[in-house]
Amino acid sequence: MSEGFSFPASASSQELEEGTVLTPRFDAAGLVTCVAVDAASGEVLMLAHMNAQALALTIETGEAHYFSRSRGKLWKKGETSGHTQKVVEMRIDCDQDAVVIKVEMGGTGAACHTGRRSCFYRTVPLGAAPSAGTALAFTGDAPRFDPAKVYGDGGHGHGH
Repeated sequence: MSEGFSFPASASSQELEEGTVLTPRFDAAGLVTCVAVDAASGEVLMLAHMNAQALALTIETGEAHYFSRSRGKLWKKGETSGHTQKVVEMRIDCDQDAVVIKVEMGGTGAACHTGRRSCFYRTVPLGAAPSAGTALAFTGDAPRFDPAKVYGDGGHGHGH
């Protein structure tokens, strides 16, 4: 139903920033960035991209849809894993090139294809110049499912 749907363009920066019409600014690849956060806790779960069809389907169905850059195709979150995202609120930023969605996770509650709750499960040390061997630290967000059992290929290429 949403295939081929196109959003209107904004006439001015005033309309883009202060207007009441959704006029997303897709990048050269036809995408907007989307950050998914847990609706209850505010925890950042994942970052993905939406093309016009994914954005329209997300709005229309209330279920998160993305465009997978690695697979080059539309992707409904949870279609393979069961880890669906029910969208309870969507916000667009000031220049309408990024959205934040507040979601309720389905399945085990894991948003990441590695089986973890969040895709952001490692910290980067601050306060020193980065080097070729900058060490990441794990946050303790342990996998909630086995990607090999869910995806059959270790989870590679699913989503990101």
